[in-house]
Amino acid sequence: MPKRVAVLGAGASGLIAIKSCLDEGLEPVCLEKGTDIGGLWKYHDDVRDGHGSVFSTTVINTRQEDFQGRIVHTHDYKKSKGYEDKRIMVIGIGNSGADAAVELARVGSQVFLSTRRGSWVISRVGENGVPIDLFGIRRIFDFVPISWKASFAERVLNQRFNHANYGLLPKHGVLQQHPTVNDGLPNEILSGRVKVKANVKRFLKTCVEFEDGTVEEDIDEVVMATGYTFGFQFVDESIVKVTNNEVTMYKYVFPPHMKHGTLAVIGLVQAPGAHNPISELQCRWATRVFKGLAKLPSQETMMTDIKNKKEAMASRYVKSQRHTIQVDYIPYMDEIAEMIGVRPNFYKLFLTDPKLAFKCFFGPTLPYQYRFMGPGKWAGAKEAIETLWYRVIYATKTRPVDEPLNKSGLGGFLKLLVLLTVILTLIMKFL
Repeated sequence: MPKRVAVLGAGASGLIAIKSCLDEGLEPVCLEKGTDIGGLWKYHDDVRDGHGSVFSTTVINTRQEDFQGRIVHTHDYKKSKGYEDKRIMVIGIGNSGADAAVELARVGSQVFLSTRRGSWVISRVGENGVPIDLFGIRRIFDFVPISWKASFAERVLNQRFNHANYGLLPKHGVLQQHPTVNDGLPNEILSGRVKVKANVKRFLKTCVEFEDGTVEEDIDEVVMATGYTFGFQFVDESIVKVTNNEVTMYKYVFPPHMKHGTLAVIGLVQAPGAHNPISELQCRWATRVFKGLAKLPSQETMMTDIKNKKEAMASRYVKSQRHTIQVDYIPYMDEIAEMIGVRPNFYKLFLTDPKLAFKCFFGPTLPYQYRFMGPGKWAGAKEAIETLWYRVIYATKTRPVDEPLNKSGLGGFLKLLVLLTVILTLIMKFL
């Protein structure tokens, strides 16, 4: 009889967990409090207590303020209907806050966007119209000093629009905080439909006072995009305890104090890249542990790893509950892949298939790279990597056009970066 594995939640990570269990010959039993699969990404119009969806409902209190208008959290915001011709205050400049501000600006008479410390704003569209993660998440960049990467990224972002002129420039660097990803915010600020304001000092009956001394009158609606907290109400605190969004788990997956590795938390990380590939690798690791095919290290080793990760995060990121589960995309994926023997061997790959190795090292880091070898090896991984750009372009090139004669596979900057990285590597090797 196969081992039975309880999967709590049928959201994005839960569905991946189910598939991974089936791939390993385990019998998954999924427990879902809702009536359908999809979790937070399953949109529904009605209000369901304790069960969120994209912009689902949770009305919050105004604490000591006596503001007379309506105050809701972004968890309560679903669509702009009902906000027409209103003066709206959005508090918080994370992804939810920026998305809400942009959408509300199209129907409200004026939107104000309050931010405590500002933010770097990244477009989803990168060089030559390529999705930004396909351009920015490449193994070659991990060999570039972080100060170089930050300096270049900030220059590129300010070329799109000057963050200082738009009132968004933070005191921290672009790699010291999870950035805001939004394509429409600069346009709405430029048109005047969104005005960026300082942190809120207090609410009055119909106005809001800010820490810089300015006041905005006749505010009708307030949308709080002030972040979220997470927890595990169904797990005893002696196993998984969450304090201020901080949790002690080995590689953010396994509680280190359990005698047996029979509990895994999937998807509890935040990375500058696609989430599902991370969840998939975590699930592949967890199912191997459940079957006894992969072993967890000693408790002492796990606690040391946890301590080192927390210290590294604290030294790099702005102190905030947003940055308690932050990881770097490729290094973290490689760590998990190493645990189950599926991390790509680039020395071997460069010798056996240099063209494919070049694509994997200098091109976008795709999850197919973790299907070359080991458990879960897939014969179609190479072809999937080699045909990436066909699939990307197919989705947007819906009208046939003539191809330009000077077509190039690598952008000018990327070519320069490759050259600089090779030179730097050679210098460090011979020092």
